Amino acid sequence: MSDLQSSGSGRVVSYLRALLILGRVSNLPTVWSNCLAGWWLGGAGTWGSLLVLSVGASFVYIGGMFLNDAFDAQHDRLHRSARPIPSGAILESHVWKWGWSWLLIGSIMLVPRGGHALWITLVLLACVLLYDWLHKLISLSPFIMAACRFWLILLAAAFGQLGINGLAIWTGLVLACYVVGLSYLARKEAHSQAVPWWPVIPLAAPMVLGWIVNQGEFREGGLLASLLLLLWIIKCIVPLWTFSPPNIGRAVSGLLAGICLVDFLAATDAPRSLSMAFVGCFALSILLQRKIPAT
Repeated sequence: MSDLQSSGSGRVVSYLRALLILGRVSNLPTVWSNCLAGWWLGGAGTWGSLLVLSVGASFVYIGGMFLNDAFDAQHDRLHRSARPIPSGAILESHVWKWGWSWLLIGSIMLVPRGGHALWITLVLLACVLLYDWLHKLISLSPFIMAACRFWLILLAAAFGQLGINGLAIWTGLVLACYVVGLSYLARKEAHSQAVPWWPVIPLAAPMVLGWIVNQGEFREGGLLASLLLLLWIIKCIVPLWTFSPPNIGRAVSGLLAGICLVDFLAATDAPRSLSMAFVGCFALSILLQRKIPAT
């Protein structure tokens, strides 16, 4: 009887871990920091609105990640047998059901906000599904991934009491550039080709914007936030050209956590409590990556 109980509990643990891996939950802190940054740039507002935004966006992210594996099931059976579906940890049909369910729950939470938030949610959902469908088929898929983060920033700003403004749009654009850079590096993870240097260029976009917009009393804070981001990027990418073979997965995971530092730079004028929240999201993402792979 104990052997049966042990076997049953083992299957449950395996299934739950498969859910965590499929949802890439170690990246959720980057979603929360995006929400916090966009919400702040949009004039902030009630904590309740931030909570609804963050939870709804989390469900959309998790749903998108589940469907990513569902769309990739055939490819993973041939090339990534350790993923949850080909390894047998979870049925492909279950992944489809979970994915659509998460997206539906997230939509139900975000759409009722109305106004700009309504149509931005629909655009965000379209980008998520388009990426899941096409990312293995076209070389420009990193731009679709970047669009997801861009629209998330604008959605978060739409949840603020002042709504979308120019700085929120520019922040979304430079975040998108950063995501394009790390996404093109990620595409080399499964190949033995040399790592290209050019994706490093768009990684610098947030620091360029930070230099332009952080004037006067915000200059020092902006420089410190930029320096922190720069040092983290260097730590992540230098081993790509100094170690053989390069650990691209580790570099990309680090750059994903660095999204929180991009948000920190975007909200340099935020009170210290919010600034610490960005740092906390960054630290949490790094900790979670030790248990759940980010890619």
